[in-house]
Amino acid sequence: MIKQFTKEYPLFISIVALAIFMPLEHTIAHTQIGNILGFLIIFAVIIYSSLNVAHHAEVLAHKYGEPYGTLILTSSAVIVEILIIVIMMSISDNPTLARDTIYAAVMLDINGLLGIAAIIGGIKHGEQAYNVDSTNSYMSMILVSIGIAMVLPHFIAADKLDMYMNFTIVMFILLYVIFTRIQLKEHRYFFEYNNGNEQTHNAEDKTEINGLYHALILAISIVFIGLLAEVLAVFMSNNLETLGLPLALGAFSVALISASPELITAIRAAQNNNMQTVVNIAIGASLATVLLTIPAILIVGKMMGMPIGLAITPIQGLMLGLTILAGIIHFSDGETNMLEGFVHLVLFIVFFFLMFV
Repeated sequence: MIKQFTKEYPLFISIVALAIFMPLEHTIAHTQIGNILGFLIIFAVIIYSSLNVAHHAEVLAHKYGEPYGTLILTSSAVIVEILIIVIMMSISDNPTLARDTIYAAVMLDINGLLGIAAIIGGIKHGEQAYNVDSTNSYMSMILVSIGIAMVLPHFIAADKLDMYMNFTIVMFILLYVIFTRIQLKEHRYFFEYNNGNEQTHNAEDKTEINGLYHALILAISIVFIGLLAEVLAVFMSNNLETLGLPLALGAFSVALISASPELITAIRAAQNNNMQTVVNIAIGASLATVLLTIPAILIVGKMMGMPIGLAITPIQGLMLGLTILAGIIHFSDGETNMLEGFVHLVLFIVFFFLMFV
């Protein structure tokens, strides 16, 4: 185990980055070039650490199988996302950061991640099959969850909004517990698909994996990402202000950091003709982001006295509507192809362009 630990290079690089930047954070942030370089370096270290999270989540996934593996990966990504959102909200005082990050995460996962994976998989394998029950379950839950938390607040009276948010917290925790139970127990087969091309591993390989070690390193990596995010938030806030960049770009950066482990894993799965894993990661991550991030942020916001705005803008509502509608149409036949991937990738490009309009 000691020999294995000595190869945890992302952890050591994170420690070095923290040792350098935390004491010098305010000195470096006094200059524009310092803010830009500081942001780029810390962002790169966080991405590297996030990929390490993906590695350990993948090892745990191999040990415990699907859908536990995907659940571990998506949960890890969402925890990283919540951690960064809370830290950045406390520094930047942006009440809509959580809303914009959730919106960006859904666009990135369903349109960007799934779109790229479907194109890559389509080029190599043509049409790729998956279990249609999984996409039906995911898409219906996403539609209902976004409607409850991000659309209905537009129609709730201001004096009743706080009570409604408390109700939303309870409902979302209930929804997540029930859906996870169904995913792991009663309808586990909804989220599995055997195409005969999956890599096989013998039982001895799995028993040799130290689950406690990988879970511990994964947890420690997430803690370091949170500490690095606190430094990143300072540089990001300064850069957005001095360069006149849209605040939504900060939310997109948070979503990109949390989604980076999923993106790598999904592309590998698409290349291996395992579209079921791609679906579980991309759409499952979107659902986990909505169901976990919203109650967590609302609870933290109440504890810290921070205002939280979740009601989506008309443009966000239209883009989410197009994404969900396209998803319902595309993910109803149990196969993906290059054209479907291209449509979702176009939606992602439009989403990114609209941040600057």
